[in-house]
Amino acid sequence: MAVVGDIYKALDSFCPFEVHEPWDNVGLLVGEKESEVRRAAVVLDITPDAVEKAHEAGAQLIVSHHPVIFHPIKNLGAHDPVYLLAKYGMNALCAHTNLDCADGGVNDVLAQCLGLENVRKILSPSADTMLLRAGELKDALSPKNFAELVSQRLCCHVRYCDGGRSIKRVALCGGAGGEFFSDALAFGCEALVSGDVSHHEFLGAAACGVTLVAAGHFETENPIVKTLFEYLAGAVDAVEFFIIPQQSPTHFI
Repeated sequence: MAVVGDIYKALDSFCPFEVHEPWDNVGLLVGEKESEVRRAAVVLDITPDAVEKAHEAGAQLIVSHHPVIFHPIKNLGAHDPVYLLAKYGMNALCAHTNLDCADGGVNDVLAQCLGLENVRKILSPSADTMLLRAGELKDALSPKNFAELVSQRLCCHVRYCDGGRSIKRVALCGGAGGEFFSDALAFGCEALVSGDVSHHEFLGAAACGVTLVAAGHFETENPIVKTLFEYLAGAVDAVEFFIIPQQSPTHFI
């Protein structure tokens, strides 16, 4: 028999919960460590649909990347995921920026997806974080061709600004990391790939000669779900883990 605490310990070995950004909310966010777990779902986001599907599949736990509780809760409706978790007596473990930083975590998996070589961590002076990774392309590419490569590798639409330089070294930050274009430049990278990028971040990156590619928050982080599933399935064999497939909520016309 396994309990939530066993999965917590396994996750803590892979992506220590103490290594997270000060503003983040990670760990056991709903439930208790003593709860028995026979089946557990792995997802990127704990949505109402994910909770319902996990419940129908007989899961006692959902493991996610994004925290199901992030901002202060002022009320709970019948369709809120936290309400549904409590209703079904289900637990929620969330590994967010600690999973971004981890060796083999979100950004290392993203680097693998893009085929980067010689991948290393970047310490960002602007945020005092090890979220970023930097790697090298096998062959230098133009900004347009690099953006096309990202689109093909992640099977998604991308937006980009042209930094005006050939690209060989690439920085990465899955999710919301457009602000780190200056760190990419300082580390000698000609490009930065992230998920969410604002208009002003595009302007700033273009002005300093960095090609900034926005590939989508979901698209840059969803690859970690398979990695997380495989790790947990191997680490806690008393629990049957399964992935609930999800899609980006964003549509394009």
